[in-house]
Amino acid sequence: HRLGAQEAPPAIISLYPGTGFEAHVDAIIKGAPLLGYKAEKASADPRASAAMPAVCGVEDRNRTAPFPFCGNRFEFRAVGSSQSCAFPIAVCNTIMASGMAALSSLIESGTSHRDAVAKLFKQNRHVIFTGNGYSSEWPAEAKRRGLPNLNTTPLALATLNSKKAKALFSEMGIFTPEECDARAEALLENYSTTLGVEVSTLIQMVESGILPACVTDLATYEALPGLAGERKGTYSSIKTEVDKLKGLLAKKPRDLQKEATYLCDVIRPQMLAVRKLVDKAEGLLDKNLYPYPTYEELIYAHHS
Repeated sequence: HRLGAQEAPPAIISLYPGTGFEAHVDAIIKGAPLLGYKAEKASADPRASAAMPAVCGVEDRNRTAPFPFCGNRFEFRAVGSSQSCAFPIAVCNTIMASGMAALSSLIESGTSHRDAVAKLFKQNRHVIFTGNGYSSEWPAEAKRRGLPNLNTTPLALATLNSKKAKALFSEMGIFTPEECDARAEALLENYSTTLGVEVSTLIQMVESGILPACVTDLATYEALPGLAGERKGTYSSIKTEVDKLKGLLAKKPRDLQKEATYLCDVIRPQMLAVRKLVDKAEGLLDKNLYPYPTYEELIYAHHS
């Protein structure tokens, strides 16, 4: 899973060059010369007498963008939290090489330098977005622009060995079509294995720890059932939802792509349903009965 789920930044890949550079791109498309843009500098006041003002760019370093421009470079901020940056860098370099190859082909065919750049800007203008990537309007706007929103791992991996991706990697001499298939298969298997371990662990933790604690806790209210509140309903619902999760897991398909999609779209929502009830039970159970460390204990144990 990526850092911040679909937040830092969102899964829609767009380019944030800043409003000033965006205006420069639009001017080039309309016929303006390539040169003329200057990355202006400003100073940030630290509001502290002991610190000097810091030099910074005038453009906002948009943290909601996957590809923001930061004065003298673009940054890529969409690497998965547990992922090596090597493969994303290879993909970014491949995209860059493909773009330069397209530009070179235009120039070598007789198009002027300025017109070649303007043509590529026009063809790819829809990827530039200088707004708020966290806004609810952006996914709808991205869809209108034709930008994909691959917000789950199975959706993203399905494009790794697509015809378009295979043609690109093969043309650039990066991967053969067979290597694209192999990488997609390995990543799908890793995803399914990881989720399979997670769901099995969840079931085991609930059945061996949470449910016995619920039974013990509920038994303390036999003399005064009116004090039990939502306990009986909540504890029974945990059992119901865990059984449902086990039933869904037993129906898991065997095809790698279908299995990954099923785990993502069917199993994960049911895992969250179980988790929601267990979180509720955590607030109802006798503190001494809860079988696992709470977030409070994990975070603040050193204060005790």
